[in-house]
Amino acid sequence: MNPPRANTPITSVTRGKAAWRGGLYLTFVRDKEESMTNACETLYLREPCGGVPNNVLPVLLYRHVLPEDADDAAVWFEQRFGQHQWPARWRYPVFTYTHFHTNTHEVLGIYAGEAQIQLGGEDGPVVTLRMGDAVLIPAGVGHKQIDASANFMAVGAYPEGLSPDKFLDEPAQLAQTRKNVAQVATPGRDPLYGTEGGLVTLW
Repeated sequence: MNPPRANTPITSVTRGKAAWRGGLYLTFVRDKEESMTNACETLYLREPCGGVPNNVLPVLLYRHVLPEDADDAAVWFEQRFGQHQWPARWRYPVFTYTHFHTNTHEVLGIYAGEAQIQLGGEDGPVVTLRMGDAVLIPAGVGHKQIDASANFMAVGAYPEGLSPDKFLDEPAQLAQTRKNVAQVATPGRDPLYGTEGGLVTLW
């Protein structure tokens, strides 16, 4: 297999396809169930990268989940997340430096614009997220905004009762952050689909 160029934006993936990224062997699996109400793409970032621990659980990408008749995209995401016990905590773009959370998973709902988000650390893949998409980032998975439209905005939410810590890409902390990530529980509800899909079936 010829190594693809690093940081190439990924807009779609196919089952069983793999790619080499800067020393990481990443497997991309697209899981689309017959019901489009719980379709997800999965992106596996199992191995640490520098000081980023990452996670054996896949990143979940939800495409075009925002209804066309939604009056207010931000409010729709906030209500949807809250309905499934993932209360929204902020409206903001994504930080432009690699960071991750070791005590909770995080979901982002894109309510305006589009952005290229790097996942997994400095050698990780870049995904394009557009208005109406969402991404569920497991604890420990690095993420940062590479580029974005001027109007890019996201709603951020976490499982009920949890407040995120924040760590940077610092290799000296890797042993401890990996221990922290291993203790994070799997939520009982998906932030978009509740008990009917998403993390409930893919994690």
